Amino acid sequence: MSQTQKVFEAGGRKITLIGTAHVSAESVKEVDETIRALQPDCVAVELDEKRASSIENKEKYQQLDIIKVLRRHEGFLLLSNLVLASFQRRMGKGTGTQPGSEMLAAMNVAKEMNIPVVMADRPIQITLKRAWGKNSLWGKSKLLATLLSSAFSNEEMTEEEIEEIKNKNEMDSMMGELAEYMPVVKEVLIDERNFYLAKKIWDSDGKNVVAVLGAGHLDGVMENLQKLADGTSTGNLDQISELPKKSVAGKILTWAIPTIIVALIVAGFIYGGSRLGSKMILNWILWNGCSAAALTLLAGGHPLTILAAFVSAPITSLCPFIGCGFITGIIQALVCKPRVKDMETLQDDVTFTGFYKNRILRVLLVFILSSLGSSVATFISGGSIATMFNGVDPTELLVE
Repeated sequence: MSQTQKVFEAGGRKITLIGTAHVSAESVKEVDETIRALQPDCVAVELDEKRASSIENKEKYQQLDIIKVLRRHEGFLLLSNLVLASFQRRMGKGTGTQPGSEMLAAMNVAKEMNIPVVMADRPIQITLKRAWGKNSLWGKSKLLATLLSSAFSNEEMTEEEIEEIKNKNEMDSMMGELAEYMPVVKEVLIDERNFYLAKKIWDSDGKNVVAVLGAGHLDGVMENLQKLADGTSTGNLDQISELPKKSVAGKILTWAIPTIIVALIVAGFIYGGSRLGSKMILNWILWNGCSAAALTLLAGGHPLTILAAFVSAPITSLCPFIGCGFITGIIQALVCKPRVKDMETLQDDVTFTGFYKNRILRVLLVFILSSLGSSVATFISGGSIATMFNGVDPTELLVE
């Protein structure tokens, strides 16, 4: 048996786990040969329904409606998906293997042999939303920085390096680094999914099951399969399949910041007269508007989009229901409508220059950066307004 395979046996069932690298030609061959040799009752793959559809349908992104994506508040999710997919594609350039080829091979062989296929992974949207929602502000910043650095990286790997990833020592080192740098992300991307995969595999029909999953999940899934067999598992899929609920403190903070800002400005009019109150309003408008507009300009936004950022940021910063990025993203998409070629080259264009060349990616960049500008300015301007009561105004030169 290959060192990238593990077998779990319990209750008269045999479950063979094949650990793969998602851009490995060797993994594709191993998956094909193993399924044909074992002729299992069921094949489970580390995919959800949507990702399986996207692997089978290579033209999926040609049907993308970026405005609908923003309206569903999925701009960050789309960006994350594109960056991760693009990163895997670059990693696989040296091998000539497309990301997910081993999963596609498993589905094709199963279909050929009339074997049922189980999509064993949690929906990617849920995973990414949980990773984002469970993180602190600092954690979100590190996650966003990691995604963007991956997008702008030109790193490629040879076939030998790809195969080395499946080595246990190398994988342990990578998991350790992830746990130390972003523990919440490791919990959501690895630990939760280890249990989810194990439960789906365990619940699949048949005495002889083959499961195809990334090598990084092998040990975790084996451990969870043992707990499920022993009846000692305490988790359930419902707990890790729902979006994290906002804490009471988070809900209060969402409304507290704009409430405090408005209260400070009202107090400025009451205790300092129209001059102080007007000065506070001007401060708020300039900090928010200029910051959002500047970062929209940095993102390559259209002049109308930059103007929209300046006008909307001071308003949306006081309204938890709608963000500046939502408005700027939609306006950018309307005034610079994505072309067919933008959709055709979407994944390949996730590079530094590609973000400015591809109109869909530029919409996402405008969405992210204008939101960031507005958010940062909210805290800076709020602190500046508060100091005005003591006669200290660090933005005196800006507002006068």
